[in-house]
Amino acid sequence: MQFDSEKLSQTLKTPIKNTDLFITAFTHRSYLNEHPNYPNPSNERLEFLGDAVLQLLSSEYLYDKYKDSPEGDLTNFRAAIVCTPSLAEESKRLGYGQFLLLSNGEEANGGRDREYILANTFEAVLGALYTERGLKFCREFVQRELFYKVEEIVKKERYKDAKSKFQEISQEKYGLTPSYEVIESWGADHEKTFKVGVYLGKNLKGEGTGKSKQKAEQQAAVDALDKI
Repeated sequence: MQFDSEKLSQTLKTPIKNTDLFITAFTHRSYLNEHPNYPNPSNERLEFLGDAVLQLLSSEYLYDKYKDSPEGDLTNFRAAIVCTPSLAEESKRLGYGQFLLLSNGEEANGGRDREYILANTFEAVLGALYTERGLKFCREFVQRELFYKVEEIVKKERYKDAKSKFQEISQEKYGLTPSYEVIESWGADHEKTFKVGVYLGKNLKGEGTGKSKQKAEQQAAVDALDKI
């Protein structure tokens, strides 16, 4: 696939100087399994960097915006805005999926629309933007492309513990208590990623991914709440 750096620069609203850097940001590790001689690494290191940048900028933004909110609330606000479904939503809106380099298998399984891949890509691209343009540009970028929905999240209390909220609604509306099951997991033992489904009876109501089962369960509950 030809990497369209001009189209990406329009999406990001900035010229791209180091094309290789942004190709790396969109290179999923599965692509390297099928192309062992490919010159670029996967996007995992940029994802690591972008995650740190996002944690800083979201903390700074919330600290300045909600001056009377205690630390616990600010932590919950941040978790809601930088969670996997939230980042994946913005990646989809920005069209990041079209730029991804994936293995044939991942492509066949709908990898361009997979939530955890899109969320990781959002962070990887932010890492690339930080490397090329610095913190000031990244601050402007996330305020425009992510933080615009902070007020709605806070107003509608989407930051509250999703599992508890979904359980309350499920028991009230359906008379059922949600159950959580691991659908799949991948990665080395010390850095596994889990995909969890939340069920009402035998009906799958939501899915979530995370670096722990607990985080994946929270994301599954968030997904279920969005759907109801």
